[in-house]
Amino acid sequence: MSAIDELFIRLRSENRKALMPFVTAGDPNLDFTAAVIQELVARGASMCEVGIPYSDPIADGPVIQASYTRALDHGVKLTNILQTLGNITSDNVAPRLAAPLVTMVSYAIIYRHGLEKYADQLVKQGVAGMIVPDLPLEESSQLANVCKARDLSLIQLVTPTTPRDRALKITETSSGFLYYVSVAGITGERTELPPDLVERVSWLRENTPLPVCIGFGISQPEHVRMLAPVADGLIVGSAIVRRMANAKKDPAATLREIGDYVATLVAEL
Repeated sequence: MSAIDELFIRLRSENRKALMPFVTAGDPNLDFTAAVIQELVARGASMCEVGIPYSDPIADGPVIQASYTRALDHGVKLTNILQTLGNITSDNVAPRLAAPLVTMVSYAIIYRHGLEKYADQLVKQGVAGMIVPDLPLEESSQLANVCKARDLSLIQLVTPTTPRDRALKITETSSGFLYYVSVAGITGERTELPPDLVERVSWLRENTPLPVCIGFGISQPEHVRMLAPVADGLIVGSAIVRRMANAKKDPAATLREIGDYVATLVAEL
């Protein structure tokens, strides 16, 4: 059983939902990445997604694209990112990070690194799983088996345009939770979410034992109030990454701002 399985079992027993912030690794530097993850967890985040910067955007909107560019321009490397994550998940850190971490990573990076090598490094650094947004269902079995053998979660995505029969097949190769993309488009803050979102997520939850978490566009307390009753978790990315852009000028103030913002969303759960 993975750390993510254990998290959702505990949350369900407590009748609670997960808030799952996304941060870009290395923007503006890895020291801030470590600090912001620790701040997010201290403010009530149940899990953190860590974006591995990549030069070719997949479904990333302009805010996350810009953060990836900044991180790559600073020379951030995969090995250093994973080492940083290991430093904050280590049993030697006090207090120990009380939430699982997952990487949001392009399959091209995993493939170039080596599937087993990448998975082994996640285990070594105390990372609980990976989200691979550009991994097609038809090509996911090898990585799914690699993850299963190591109790790592392989989180896959379902979108509003995914046919229902295909969505059910995706649930069979996913583990940890299912990532439901709220909109047919790129990441980014939105004032309104699709009117049929609640119905779509409700159907999916009825047809899979996996927790279903919603991402893309979630940024406001009213979004949390609307979606928390039908989802197991909510993912917030661009609204946090946009605030992180100011970290180079004033890291302490930026950290407080992000923490305060996330606390307002956690309060709505």
